[in-house]
Amino acid sequence: MLDRIALQVVEVVFALAIYFLPAIIADHRKRQDILVLALFNALMGWTIVGWLMALYWAHLPNPPAHLARDVTAKRKLLRMTAFSTGLMARVNQRAAKHREAHR
Repeated sequence: MLDRIALQVVEVVFALAIYFLPAIIADHRKRQDILVLALFNALMGWTIVGWLMALYWAHLPNPPAHLARDVTAKRKLLRMTAFSTGLMARVNQRAAKHREAHR
């Protein structure tokens, strides 16, 4: 009886290790997004596709450390460019109306 319980405990631990293998690999590889990957693995790992996607994700290299800063700077630059373009269009539109009014 005790042997059967011990065997079942070993089987459960083995099944959980296989289920969370992508998260274990990601942790071993020092992924920066381990928490997100582990959550994805926990929620979607029951599907074969989700487990395979998590396994693939675990094997991807970490993104560059300065990537977030570069993306933020690029977004800020794009917003400023869009604002400047819109402002210049409005100034030109008002100038055109002002010229028409004085003719």
